[in-house]
Amino acid sequence: MTGKILSLLAPCCGKVVRTMTDTNALIQPDRDQQAIPLHIVDKACLPQWLDGHDKGVRAMLAAQKFEGGAGEVAFLPYHEGWDEEWQAVVGVADRTQLSTWCLARAAQTLPGGTYRPVGLGEGCVPAFYGWMSAQYRFDRYRTAPAREEAPRVLLTHHVDALPLALAEAAAVAMVRDLVNTPAEDMGPAALEAEARALAKAHQATLHVHSGEALEREFPMVHAVGRAAARSHAPRLIELEWGDPAHPRLAVVGKGVCFDSGGLDIKPASGMALMKKDMGGAAHALALAGLIMGQGLPVRLHLLIPAVENAVSGNAFRPGDILRSRQGLSVEVTNTDAEGRLVLGDALSRASEENPALVIDFATLTGAARVALGPDLPAMFAREDATAQAVLDAGLACADPCWRLPLHDGYREWLKSDVADLQNSPSNGFAGSSVAALFLDRFVGAGIDWLHFDTFAWRPVAMPGRPKGGEALGLRAAWGLVSARFGAS
Repeated sequence: MTGKILSLLAPCCGKVVRTMTDTNALIQPDRDQQAIPLHIVDKACLPQWLDGHDKGVRAMLAAQKFEGGAGEVAFLPYHEGWDEEWQAVVGVADRTQLSTWCLARAAQTLPGGTYRPVGLGEGCVPAFYGWMSAQYRFDRYRTAPAREEAPRVLLTHHVDALPLALAEAAAVAMVRDLVNTPAEDMGPAALEAEARALAKAHQATLHVHSGEALEREFPMVHAVGRAAARSHAPRLIELEWGDPAHPRLAVVGKGVCFDSGGLDIKPASGMALMKKDMGGAAHALALAGLIMGQGLPVRLHLLIPAVENAVSGNAFRPGDILRSRQGLSVEVTNTDAEGRLVLGDALSRASEENPALVIDFATLTGAARVALGPDLPAMFAREDATAQAVLDAGLACADPCWRLPLHDGYREWLKSDVADLQNSPSNGFAGSSVAALFLDRFVGAGIDWLHFDTFAWRPVAMPGRPKGGEALGLRAAWGLVSARFGAS
């Protein structure tokens, strides 16, 4: 697996097997080791750069039709006076202000080797994440994996920036791996195993509610997951970490490991990607790992309702009225709107500890994708300042979000004739906002709450961002909490 940012999981029998090339192999301190010069240019500076080289270099770039455009890569063979056998030239949009993804295409297309950026100073730091992200591969299930390639290693003198860049790349790789793994190997027990591994790594405490205790304490989680096979039985996973004297931060992730739609069954096309319906849990686990790994001074409370929404004789039904942990009764008008049910119980539990902030991630509604497409997670917040902070953080790290409204006028649509509320109004309007308003009923009054309705999937590959499972909103949320609570 050399040269790949991987976190391959084999959670059979409740165990996690992880084989991950150390991300430190992809960005390394520059200690004057042998390396290939990587000249980074843009269209504006290319003429001046060419003036500093002889006509042989200019002819070679012209032959490769290199014009300094973003993402262009050219190779220069050995030239008299060089110590290296060859050098590389990469085009970017703006050499004076490198972006997250500016070197991602180069990291995918350059031959394996060690590269030293030429003449950029600390300008390369924003590109560290994109360089590593571009080398992610997921080939656990291939009997003949794609051609092995040596890693592309980038050297830097800015070692202070390395730990966080490496941690973020590893967190995103974790989300991708969890989401890419099919449901048979990534069921509720596997999510529990992931949480246990995380707890062990950071000396956190873990408590799992299952069986009769789950039915009694988290009745909506139990109802949604009770039709699954015993090996995929539902559970509520709780992890706590940090000094109890520090501000409490709750992170909640929707862990629907496969969503058939229940008795309101999805068509085959609707089920094709439902292995990714635990993408919220993947984001929550990765964010928890960042928080603990970076020593953020918070009392972390991670909650994951882990279920499979299956079909069997004991599946919950349209028309059933469920009792929630909070005490509210919920009429089930659609069994395919199950994510908000399991999150309702988890958010109630999080609120009982009066946290300073609650963040939840969920692959919750198709309506969010209709409104915003696959790239932009819908974000909802009670507090304008919190919303703006996460929007700013997302723009700063190339993980943009878009705020949608918690519009009070739509709360009326959640009313039920026979219960306190219904889970899925039938009018078809504002589906993402209405789902968020449902969740809002289960978050304690006065609590600062942030909700991400994320896709957790990239349908079309882009430089540094392969097709498949994706972290969308993770780095924005990390930017918010790291800025608000500060590192220890």
